[in-house]
Amino acid sequence: MATTVRWGIIGTGKIARTFAEGLGLISEGEVAAVGSRTTNSATLFAEEFGGTPYGSYLEVCADPSVDAVYIATPHPMHVANATMALEHGKPVLVEKAFTMTGDEARELVSLARAKGLFAMEAMWTRFLPHVVALREIIATGALGRITTFEADHGKWFAEDPTSRLFAPELGGSALLDLGVYPISFASMVLGQPTRRHAMVDPAFTGVDGQCSMLFGYDSGAHAVLTTTSAARSSTRACITGTEARIEIDGDFYAPTSFTLIPRVGESTRYTFETQGRGLHYQAQEVARCLTLGLLESPIMPLDESIAIMDTMTWVMDQLQPVPRL
Repeated sequence: MATTVRWGIIGTGKIARTFAEGLGLISEGEVAAVGSRTTNSATLFAEEFGGTPYGSYLEVCADPSVDAVYIATPHPMHVANATMALEHGKPVLVEKAFTMTGDEARELVSLARAKGLFAMEAMWTRFLPHVVALREIIATGALGRITTFEADHGKWFAEDPTSRLFAPELGGSALLDLGVYPISFASMVLGQPTRRHAMVDPAFTGVDGQCSMLFGYDSGAHAVLTTTSAARSSTRACITGTEARIEIDGDFYAPTSFTLIPRVGESTRYTFETQGRGLHYQAQEVARCLTLGLLESPIMPLDESIAIMDTMTWVMDQLQPVPRL
């Protein structure tokens, strides 16, 4: 049995609230403290989810009752906030995208390893029941040789220049917020690409707004991925192999179902019962790893987070202003 992790939460936005709600579904985690830039915001959060409210992030990291810190601030703050927690001896769970760049990811991982502390990217999709099940199916060889992975993640956002999705100073980026899901999923299935092509167009503020990516792998497989902050796409995914394919329903990155379709024979439908949004599964993984004394998760290893950020950095570097007709 994993011990109960007493979480310090940095940030009080939507994802922090969803994580706190998830902790309420499990015995392996609870909110011990929450920090915000204002005491009022932290107090309102604590009134709903528990824990001691603080008007600074530093106080959360210094709180002796906190076992681990969940970093739920905007992307540009991840390195500084996670560094603060690690310097205070706290293991960290850092929201995805893990950092802003591959170099930042290396910096953060190096510090965690130097301190001998657990760290993990909060790619909660990895731990959902349908993703666990499809990994098991792939491991049996049922798909044969994987040839293609396809996924899209598009959502519509109003053109608000102050929105986190569009503000450069807040790490605004369709790729960092949305594209990280198909890229990370492709990494889980196929590894790090050795060939990369991308077309990246800006949103109205100049940050990346739409990306189409084609990745190639030493195995011969291809990944075809798209993301946009301008439209709601199907958010489906498909893993195709020589013997069968897995079609994942939308939203592929959240609790959902899938169908295994063999080249010959009958299809099999897989459905799963989950509670809430599903972020509690990653909290359970952190508790399991801490109980076992692991410094990283074998399901979301740190070197893979670095590789994913390297890929995303390369894609973002392809951003070019385009004329609007």
